[in-house]
Amino acid sequence: MSNSEETGRENSGKKIGLIAGYGQLPLFAAKRAGDQGFQVIACLIEGEADGGVEKISHGSLWVKLGELGKVVQFFRSEGVSEILLLGKIHKVSLFSGRIRPDFEMVKALATIRDWKDDSLLGAVVASLGKHGIRVLDSTLFFREDLLVPGVITRLKPTKAELQDIEFGWSIAKAMGGLDIGQTVVVKSKAVLAVEAIEGTDEAIRRGGKLGGEGATVIKVSKPRQDQRFDVPVVGPMTLRVMREAKARVLALEAGTTILCDREEVLSIAEQAGISIIAK
Repeated sequence: MSNSEETGRENSGKKIGLIAGYGQLPLFAAKRAGDQGFQVIACLIEGEADGGVEKISHGSLWVKLGELGKVVQFFRSEGVSEILLLGKIHKVSLFSGRIRPDFEMVKALATIRDWKDDSLLGAVVASLGKHGIRVLDSTLFFREDLLVPGVITRLKPTKAELQDIEFGWSIAKAMGGLDIGQTVVVKSKAVLAVEAIEGTDEAIRRGGKLGGEGATVIKVSKPRQDQRFDVPVVGPMTLRVMREAKARVLALEAGTTILCDREEVLSIAEQAGISIIAK
């Protein structure tokens, strides 16, 4: 019997919850959890989550952003006490006027002084905890996808590009420490774009528009990264956006960055002449 089969038997019937936002990470997690014998019980955020998560879950519920009480009630009714919080929530939605926080969410928001990512997500995690629902390390099913140091593409960064990485790294860390964003785009030791509320992809597009061909994209974890949420994730979409922006280097933090769909990422990088390095 293989290790995966043994793990599947150990976890057979055990429930794990999932709050699914935008992107492929929730879907990958649901598949891997199922392969390991877990019953996945999913809350999917309307306008964000991939419907494929619902198809492979043992129980599911679509909720609007802000319906925290509904999430709590659903998980408790399903007997779920441990969950994963995965996928991006487009923060611009908070200012769109379509969000109607319920009473549970209002109580959570009343505990914070600002609307930074860590503040908002930390308040949600704390609220869930008060109801006996523990948010697990978001890398639980992705340990094998965490990057190790080194160049992972055949194409290596040039000396000038390595200098740009060194230049931008401390800036990215500083921005992460301020909870502004985790990505910066640089070229010739000049900052072209800093990720803010718009997210990584739009920051890359803006950097490409301002700096032209040959930019370097740097994405790091926060200095005090909470592994339960908002860990840096890179997948095929990031590489497609870099190809569109004609960026040439992607520098990522080893040990804390999840690389989704590695084969597809490397294929796009190869075709677009992009080098990827973890440090």
